[in-house]
Amino acid sequence: MNGPGDPPEGTPEGAPGGGDEEYRSVVFDESFVRAARLQEFSARERMDDHAPAVRTRHAWARVSASRQVLLLVILIALAFGTAVYMGLRHPYKEPRPPAAEPLHSAVIPLAPRDPVPGAPAKDLFDHSPAAQFRDGSEGVNLPAARRTQNFSESLVMAALATAKEYTVKSALDPGVLAGDKQRTVRLLLAPSQLDQFDRSMAHPAADGRHAATGWMVRFDPGQVALADPTVRTQGTFSLTEVSPAALEVQADHTFVYAVRAATGPGDVSLFVVRRTMRFRFDRDDLQDHHLQVIQSSVQAGPESCSADASAYLRPLLAGQKAGTEGPADTDPYGTGPTTAALCGTLAPGAQPSPPRH
Repeated sequence: MNGPGDPPEGTPEGAPGGGDEEYRSVVFDESFVRAARLQEFSARERMDDHAPAVRTRHAWARVSASRQVLLLVILIALAFGTAVYMGLRHPYKEPRPPAAEPLHSAVIPLAPRDPVPGAPAKDLFDHSPAAQFRDGSEGVNLPAARRTQNFSESLVMAALATAKEYTVKSALDPGVLAGDKQRTVRLLLAPSQLDQFDRSMAHPAADGRHAATGWMVRFDPGQVALADPTVRTQGTFSLTEVSPAALEVQADHTFVYAVRAATGPGDVSLFVVRRTMRFRFDRDDLQDHHLQVIQSSVQAGPESCSADASAYLRPLLAGQKAGTEGPADTDPYGTGPTTAALCGTLAPGAQPSPPRH
């Protein structure tokens, strides 16, 4: 009879001591089995012998929800700050516009050789080169606006329109011509030029920087009045892109005024002003409806060479003659401000020739 641990057919042949002898050292008792950790492998883990049996829990998952939100906000703030910093230091950012220049101006009197002719305003206009000019702002015409390499058509049009507005207000506005209105012109200037403009109005000087007549056409109301409110005008504008950040507009206009003495009766005479101006616009100027007056050259006559035209233009009226004196003395050894002591001769053909009655 076999023992209780032997199989019914007896101990297998060739296995001394029976099967229990081979596995006796690895038999697990009940307590070991109960304490063992059971784990079922996933299909992927069963396919991969080297995969870890237990998925490691990421440290981020152990952080509370509120701390996750806080860390996310900090990361977003850091990313935004980095983007702003890189944008400010980007090597390909839009170039800055050149710094605004002060106005450089020259006011040149044109002295006539003969007495100034006088007649009714219509006769003077009809028998002068101004006969074909247009009235007032109708003679201040703009060219077609075309985009440039770095400025759109709308920005080009804005520059031309602002230049026209300055031209009309500084040379055709009756209040400006009478010498008692400045604000409409001042409002169009870039802030960087306001101090120079204000000094030119308060203390005009023929130093090439602070002549009031470099900014606008104006007459001394105590000496000269307009005999006809209509001003004959002709001229052109041209536009150039001077840099990726700036446009310049060149204005070249001739204005013809009918003037007379401010007090008492007297004949009317014509006074001619040719003015070339260079305006600059950066993108801020275009957005704010401002401009920078960079250069102004004024030729005006009939006027005496000795007349101080820094504050007001001083026309010779009907019947008057220019003096024999030349322009004011200029001392090349002087150390003070340079003065533009210039004078020209008014061509005879520029004077009207009204018919004799």
